[in-house]
Amino acid sequence: MALPLFNFSDRNQQMMQSQWASQINPVLANPLTSPRILKNIALTTGVNVINTGLQAMQQGWIISDQSAAASIYRSAAFNDLTLTLTSSAPCTINLVVY
Repeated sequence: MALPLFNFSDRNQQMMQSQWASQINPVLANPLTSPRILKNIALTTGVNVINTGLQAMQQGWIISDQSAAASIYRSAAFNDLTLTLTSSAPCTINLVVY
């Protein structure tokens, strides 16, 4: 998503718009500006495959809530459909994927 540019006859407005776009577009392009939040994901001990629903290559993930003490790590390469997490204990998590 990028900031739209409009045609202005005033050169100052054109320059101002270009400068704003050059500063705002990198922020809008950051994948963290449009994450998907997955709630109440039940993890079992061992490997868990989670459908992210992103339909785009993942950039990362963040656990936003965790119901029990467990070590959780990504155990397969990122892809555009699923996230593979390995958990040391059963727990329920909320997950932010982007």
